[in-house]
Amino acid sequence: MIYLTRTLTDGALLSALASIYLLGVFLIKPRLFLQDYPRAIQEQVPPKTERERRQSLIVGIPFLILLAAVPIISTLTLKRQGGEELTFLHLSLNAFGVVFIFNLVDLLVLDWLFFCTITPRFMVIPGTEGDPAYKDYRFHFRAFLVGTLLSLVAGLIIGGIVILL
Repeated sequence: MIYLTRTLTDGALLSALASIYLLGVFLIKPRLFLQDYPRAIQEQVPPKTERERRQSLIVGIPFLILLAAVPIISTLTLKRQGGEELTFLHLSLNAFGVVFIFNLVDLLVLDWLFFCTITPRFMVIPGTEGDPAYKDYRFHFRAFLVGTLLSLVAGLIIGGIVILL
């Protein structure tokens, strides 16, 4: 039972931190996420400039570190708390769960609620206002499925590393 509490708590923490980070970047410059917009929107605007590509990398690296650090720390903490009774499966499920909770929040809150339903002005790329692709729920669901697979891979890798430590 200890692992379920840890997974839910740390998944909520990752979701809050990552969501705040992403929304902050959207507020500053949504074009940095141009590659994550539906193709129909990408085709209406010029591709990212070299400067925007560098900026995307600069904001992307801390985000990826956050996505890795929270489940790693969570799983290490779980191992310390649970001792020898926790198996590779427990540790992998924890890491998977932490990342998956964010993936689910990303789909339901950031993508479907904000991006598709509310579509706040700061998420709209200039020149694409009113495009129906902003309401493409299926596009975001497919990204969620990819994120679920990545969550599973991350969970297995993190569980494997932590069990060996």
